[in-house]
This record gives sequence, C-alpha cells and structure tokens, in this order.
Amino acid sequence: MNHPDTREAVNDMDFGVVLQTNPPAARTVQLAKLAEAHGFSHVWTFDSHLLWEEPYVIYSAILAQTNRITVGPFVTNPATRDWTVTASVFATLNEMYGNRTVCGIGRGDSAVRVTNGRPSSMAELRESIHVIRELANSRAVEYKGSTLQFPWSRGSELEVWVAAYGPMALKLTGEVGDGFILQLADLDIAAWMIKTVRDAAEAAGRNPDDIAFCVAAPMYIGDDIGHMRDQTRWFGGMVGNHVADIVAKYGHQGDGVPQALTDYIAGRTGYDYNTHGKSDNDHVDFVPDEIVDRFCILGTAEQHIEKLKALAELGVTQFAGYLQHDNKEETMRVYGETVIPALADHVTAKS
Repeated sequence: MNHPDTREAVNDMDFGVVLQTNPPAARTVQLAKLAEAHGFSHVWTFDSHLLWEEPYVIYSAILAQTNRITVGPFVTNPATRDWTVTASVFATLNEMYGNRTVCGIGRGDSAVRVTNGRPSSMAELRESIHVIRELANSRAVEYKGSTLQFPWSRGSELEVWVAAYGPMALKLTGEVGDGFILQLADLDIAAWMIKTVRDAAEAAGRNPDDIAFCVAAPMYIGDDIGHMRDQTRWFGGMVGNHVADIVAKYGHQGDGVPQALTDYIAGRTGYDYNTHGKSDNDHVDFVPDEIVDRFCILGTAEQHIEKLKALAELGVTQFAGYLQHDNKEETMRVYGETVIPALADHVTAKS
C-alpha cells in the first residue's frame, strides 16, 4: 500500500473505529455498519478470546452486511492461534468477500496473560508475520521444514501491520511491517516512534513511505472534559501494561525511550484484566488527567481536527478511534459530518 508523504500535505487520512466484541454480536455488527455509513474505512476489534467473543466469526457478518469496510484484529498475536490457521481465516474471508481484511499483530497482551502465557519473542513475531503474510497472499512459505500453500486460495491480499512500543519492536516494524500501529495519540511520543520506524525501514533498504502509520486512541466528541476523561482513563492503564514491560527491559531512560512515555507509570500498582479496555476499569487511578489528554483525542470537533492535522504532519496515515465509552453513535456522527471531511482533499465541482 503506497501512501502519500503526509508530512507535506495533511490530507486523505484514513479513519477507523476500534470495537470490543461484547455480546450481543449484532451490536458490534450494527456499529460497524454505522461506521461505514459515516465514512470510516476500517473496523478493528480487540482479539482476546476469553475476555470477548471470537472476532473472526463476527468479521464474516460485518463483511456480509457492508460494502467497502476493511476489518481486522487490533491486535492478534502469534501465541494463541496457529499461524497457518490465522492465515487461512484471512484468505477465506478474502475469497468470500473480496480483499477487505488487514492483520494487526503484536507480541500478545491480554490474550496470553489471562491464560498465564507469555508474550511472543521478537523472533517468533518476525517469523509469524512472514508465514501469515505469505500464506494469506496465496503464496508458498517454508514452515517447520515443509513448503506450505493453500491450494484453494487465488489472489488473496493481506497486509500485516505491527503494534509496537519498545525500540526492538519498532525496529522490527520498520524492517518487515506493512504498517505500524501506535496505540496512543501523544504528539511527542508519536514523532519519536514514527521516526524510529522510518529510520529502521531505510536502514533495511525499504521505502518508509510504503508503510502505513496508524495511530489509535479513544476519540470522544463532547464538552464535559471531566466526564470524557473518566470515560477514557482506562486507556492510560492499558498502555501502562506495555510501558511497564519497556521500563523493566530498558529502564526509565533506556535506549532513547521518551521520558514522557515512562514517567506516568510510577504510581502503577497492578492491573486487572477483568476490566481490561473498559471505562469502569478500577486499576487506573494512577493515570493523571494530563496523560488522558495527551494519549486520547477529546473535546469538540475543532479540537479533534487540530490534533489530527498535527498527527498527519508527523506522517500518520490512519487514525483509529476506540469507542469504549458512552457516546459511540454521536462521536461517529460528528466524525462523519465534520472531522473526516476536514482531513480529506477538497475538490471543487467547477473552477
């Protein structure tokens, strides 16, 4: 996927929504259809099989009831599913509904931690990306000593976007990812991480402009800042899980990790995955208002547009908004009518 260098022209940003697959599944499908109606290009979902319903089953229903939306996990991992099964799911969905899937993948968080597993190693993540992408693009791949290929798959197309925070994961993303998923909307941190990925891509002989850069964060349209913060504070707790791993490995100032990313977890005492990704998460009191404001996009449509344009100038090609709050429909409506058009190319009918 080729993307324009939006550092020079802040236009044509893609927009996605990130949903949880809570029952009833029909509600997730309904929100996905509404997202398409309001001009969003992507519908992403959490992928954590104990905490929520199985997303790939629901993708089939979403694709059957929409026309152009692209669906994918935010994010899957190499540990909880056999890589060839993951590839087969994508190739099957593509055969059924056209090439309207994308694979977001990371080392693993809630899906593996809830089952007392461990996140995958960098080597496992790198190899899984290769195996999933080759098979899901109807190509042969070497896997466990054999050459494998889906004999029934023709013309399937799948991009693999990598979710990353730490220096090693960012380097891997630049080297092999079709896209980079950054789950926070802090401008300073985004600038550092995007540069790190682009530099790694250049060092690997790749064109950084061929990589999609997706920033994901809660989006809430409203004017009660206190309520919006309370509804989205959970996000700082979720990000804190990954930051804690980075601090444990690199230290608070290690390997160029921005201080802004690490300082706020000083008061973190634990985390309950039973309230993972929920607005009523009870383990996020350590997240200060400043971090909520920096990591999320809150406020009026004008405030959203201002921050999104700043992200576009950094090279962000998609913003994916989390909708784990009490204002889902209205936020999508205002995005469709006001925010998304403000970030699009403006063409006149007559000049």
